Amino acid sequence: MTPTNDLYQGQQKIVPDISRTFNLFSVLTTDTPFLRWMANSAVVAFGTTFLSLILATMAAYALSRYKFVGKGPMGFLFFATQMLPEALLVVPLYSLFAALGLLNQLGGLVLVNTAFAMPVALFILKSAIDNIPFELEESARVDGCSPLSILQVMVVPLVAPSMAAAAVITFFDGWNEYLFATTFIRDRSSWVASTGLASFIGEFSTPLDTVFSAALVFTVPAVVFFLLMQRKIVSGLTAGSVKG
Repeated sequence: MTPTNDLYQGQQKIVPDISRTFNLFSVLTTDTPFLRWMANSAVVAFGTTFLSLILATMAAYALSRYKFVGKGPMGFLFFATQMLPEALLVVPLYSLFAALGLLNQLGGLVLVNTAFAMPVALFILKSAIDNIPFELEESARVDGCSPLSILQVMVVPLVAPSMAAAAVITFFDGWNEYLFATTFIRDRSSWVASTGLASFIGEFSTPLDTVFSAALVFTVPAVVFFLLMQRKIVSGLTAGSVKG
């Protein structure tokens, strides 16, 4: 990355002098625990993804296949969670987390991120489950499979591409979340990378080379995760498209 002083000089070059200005991982040489922050972000993002997919899969299967009292209002309540901005819930959630002892806990961030990400995954998976022929499940029931076995052995493999798409959305939600992470986590060692990245912006000066370097390092894991999930999405969509 180009040093901050060179960025404000005149006659900028389209192609910088790499031998003199290239310092891609300068953020790793600072006195900040950026790698620790990245690890915290990974814990929150993967925890949010894992918990959201489990809860969303079971809820989507129940809403798609079963009839029960309050099914319509329950689906609307899941949808209504997307109408509320996060800023509106910061104060009540902060009070709740303080009472439960979840402040300065990465597990608390996983829970609150799951509350916002799970409904999105739920509707993605419900649409996929709705398209599965019900006769397949009836055949499995005749063979003695329990509802949980049908969900694990038959439904989950068939909706795997949709689960991969939901995983990408929930992972990005947990990885990029900033408002709750900044409000609920006060211990500097427990910060996530988004909070740590914002801390580089100072009142009187901002080391742009460090900020750009940190932003690039922060982006790489999310891009890698998307590329891995993209292969599963594409392979699932194209499976069975060619006979023989």
